[in-house]
Amino acid sequence: MEQTAEIDIQLCAFSRHAQPFHHVFRSGLDTYILRLQMEGESEALIDGRMEQVLPGDLMLFSPGQAYDLWIGNKESKLGPSGDYYVMCTGSWLDDWWSRRERPAKTRIADVVPLVAVWEPLIVEKRRLDGGSQEILASLLKALCNLIDRAIEEAPIVSTASVLSALKMKGYIEAHANEPLKLEDIARQAGISVTRAVHLFKARFGVSIMKYVQQVRLAIALRLMENSQFTLERIAEEAGFGSYTYLHRVFRERYGVSPGEYRKRK
Repeated sequence: MEQTAEIDIQLCAFSRHAQPFHHVFRSGLDTYILRLQMEGESEALIDGRMEQVLPGDLMLFSPGQAYDLWIGNKESKLGPSGDYYVMCTGSWLDDWWSRRERPAKTRIADVVPLVAVWEPLIVEKRRLDGGSQEILASLLKALCNLIDRAIEEAPIVSTASVLSALKMKGYIEAHANEPLKLEDIARQAGISVTRAVHLFKARFGVSIMKYVQQVRLAIALRLMENSQFTLERIAEEAGFGSYTYLHRVFRERYGVSPGEYRKRK
């Protein structure tokens, strides 16, 4: 009996459509399809009915499911659209799919982690030799695991306010070791600084800059426990800029200096 490949990626790309496009499998898919809407909008068959798909919507389909995707059809007057997608099969994917139930469509608040893996997956697949199967498999596994986390962290109610707060949180976590200003963080959510400060505190119970400090402290702690960097170097790597600043924030949070904490470890 022929053994099913662990992972086989048929197609993987970022697709931008400026003209009408229709993709349909009425008799059912023969692959898994993972699709993330990034630009514009589309319409897709979700749980037996056609639904609007907007930027940030993640769609998951499995073999055997009916699939119907419209971009720019005459009835809805949809405009240009852009999305990441991957069509794949394999025993690992069968096992991954069977572990839990996943919604066919989920509004993802922070798409950055998904895109950060999707992009190298696309590049590797485009290689003239078809790419390294080991690298492709590793990247797709990482993407699937990130998808699961994104679904778990997706807000139950996807209001504009909730999505804005989650976008800011994701941006902070991705850039905490860099210089950050309130203006930079608010800009990522497309809102004013005043609105950003209010939304973040209401959603997470802590101010934006306090959360920045918490993430930087977490980075500093990991470096103190797992590296031989000097405390001055750790302060820079964690985004504090100077050891003096790290020392003050660390003592306020843990009651001891970074040096004392490191000696205990």
